[in-house]
Amino acid sequence: MLKILKYSFYDLMRSRWSYIYFAFYLLLGFVLFFLNNDISKAVITLLNVIIVLTPLIGTIFGVMYYYSSREFTELLLAQPLKRSTIFIGQYLGVSLSLSLSLVIGLGIPFVAYGVTRSSAIWDFTSLLITGSFLTFIFVALAYNIALSFNDKIKGFGFAILLWLFMAVVYDGVILLLMMNFRDYPLDKFALFSMMFNPIDLSRVLILLKLDISALLGYTGAVFQKFFGTSRGMLVSMLVLGLWVVLPVWRILRLSGKKDF
Repeated sequence: MLKILKYSFYDLMRSRWSYIYFAFYLLLGFVLFFLNNDISKAVITLLNVIIVLTPLIGTIFGVMYYYSSREFTELLLAQPLKRSTIFIGQYLGVSLSLSLSLVIGLGIPFVAYGVTRSSAIWDFTSLLITGSFLTFIFVALAYNIALSFNDKIKGFGFAILLWLFMAVVYDGVILLLMMNFRDYPLDKFALFSMMFNPIDLSRVLILLKLDISALLGYTGAVFQKFFGTSRGMLVSMLVLGLWVVLPVWRILRLSGKKDF
């Protein structure tokens, strides 16, 4: 598995798209500090960029890498190797390379402008950890989609639809439900609805970490009461961990049953 992970990791790190992804965050960081030297404001500005862009890139890269390396995967399957070893190695290689591009790309400008000496270092660290979590989650979901469809067009189409649903449609549906049932107590519903979408859960955690939960209105007080406690943070981290573990478990099941 480590050899396959290493090959996938270096293969993606040599890809021009990885350099573009890295260069985008590097340039974005320097542009933010060029416009405003306030590290805290730069972290807030990065919030929506990372929450939306990281899942999109993870989804596209995951599907793209699976289909582009399908012939190599079939060659590996002809060897005395476990399927779990092959696919988990590839998945970890893709996820780690994208996470590294994110962390280094943003880390260089922030370290250069003194984030290590700023009180915002923990907010920035939380942002990077959340972005890495989203990368691992959406690469796993992308691999699930790619394993389910042999047709590239269908695979890419469902991957984009998944990201669109999680990033845009889901929030609209929840908002409509809360408006239609506003006469009923919706505290628990609001909390549980966040758990079923890793993008929303990550956004809420970062907003609470930045101490700007007032932007969420009444629900902000509900989230602060739950997620602001140590128990709430532990539960949210466990939920994000489940969003990684469950898709990976399904990758193992799909790859074990699939006829290549």
